[in-house]
Amino acid sequence: MTTAQPLLENWTPEQAARMSNAIFVAQHRLHDLDMFLDERLVELIDSHPRRDLGINTMGDDPVRHDQWQEGCAGNLSAEQLFNAVEQGRVWLNLRRVMDHHAEYAKLVNELYSELERACPGLTTYNRSANLLISSPDAIVYYHLDCPVNMLWHLRGTKRVWAYPLESGIVSDETIEGVLCGEKSEELEFHPEWDKFAVSYDLEPGEMVTWPQHTPHRVVNTGGVNVSLSTEHMTRAAARRNNIYLANRHFRQILPGRYRSTKLNGWRPALKEFALRAVRRLPLLAPKEPIGFQYPITFEVDLDAPFCVRQFEAKTESSQPVHL
Repeated sequence: MTTAQPLLENWTPEQAARMSNAIFVAQHRLHDLDMFLDERLVELIDSHPRRDLGINTMGDDPVRHDQWQEGCAGNLSAEQLFNAVEQGRVWLNLRRVMDHHAEYAKLVNELYSELERACPGLTTYNRSANLLISSPDAIVYYHLDCPVNMLWHLRGTKRVWAYPLESGIVSDETIEGVLCGEKSEELEFHPEWDKFAVSYDLEPGEMVTWPQHTPHRVVNTGGVNVSLSTEHMTRAAARRNNIYLANRHFRQILPGRYRSTKLNGWRPALKEFALRAVRRLPLLAPKEPIGFQYPITFEVDLDAPFCVRQFEAKTESSQPVHL
């Protein structure tokens, strides 16, 4: 698809230069597109593979990330699921929308083409997108993402807190643990950390992003919320992940501290090359990340409190995907 108007609004080269190294808010026009109206969203949910439909609920205390739960739709229709979002405390994640819906893939690729034109030197790959549809009082707990993440807000209002890496709240070991799949993306949170945070009330037509690995959390503040969450990699982002993984792996198999997270120079380049090399050696290669899994503990039920009917016992599990 090709939209009649540019998807980005009021971006300048000076503004775009801050995108990769600051907590950054900018404007867009995605929310004006008909493809995000209620009836189109219901059609999208209906045609989206259930295996890639994340259904979650949660509590209202940002400290209690253990209350994040994975659920299932049962026999509900797409329209009933959308009604549950309106009436309850339900968070729908339509994962991998680019893989399943050609119209949305074209939109996201067009968006990235505009981003690369607006940001000289930016080259992205491994692009992906999830469409998030959530209840008026839903929250997303404090967590971090491994790729570069951008949240394009479309409907409703939400408050976002991002915690700068320079505050030292999140340790290098924690980032390593998330990257290698040993830790969940949801992390322990203390309310007093909010004094370090940059917070922003996000309106439809705004996008927020932050430097890679920046912890953040979200609270919906009004109306059904709809956002497009995109992720991508750059050469620098891939090196950053590899440096953290190399530090962790080489501490396990070699003498030495291996703590530096510098990206530039011959030493980081050599460290990344060495990691790529040992991945080809069965006896030295790090284990493949498995990923944290949540058990499915509830079914969406329009007659239950918050439209959530808890199961008596844990059943199957699935892989969560966040902002």
